[in-house]
Amino acid sequence: MKTPTSASSAFEAALADAAASPYVLRLYVAGGTPQSLRALINLKAVCATYLKGRYQLEVIDVYQEPERARDEQILAVPTLIRASPGPLRRLIGDLSDTARVLRGLNLQPAGGLDAAKDTNRKQG
Repeated sequence: MKTPTSASSAFEAALADAAASPYVLRLYVAGGTPQSLRALINLKAVCATYLKGRYQLEVIDVYQEPERARDEQILAVPTLIRASPGPLRRLIGDLSDTARVLRGLNLQPAGGLDAAKDTNRKQG
């Protein structure tokens, strides 16, 4: 007889699969401009801290590959696209606001670090 699985265990399994799947990130930059370089440095720091070994990063220079920028409808640079896991997200700017980047990558609660602390206080 087959044992039925509970909805919560199925949900937990789906979360584990999502956590194991790599983040596919594309950063569109404009050559070696200061803002583009800051975005790359900031993004690499976030990835090293929060996505160790769980991401693929592609850096696309809009000067070198203008057709890709056109196809992705890039209107401003630097632009970060989180292609996977879905849904697709776009972040524009030098990515210096770490909390905003984490929210954009879905790596922290929508309320930010303070919301997570408040939740922990209420549970404890």
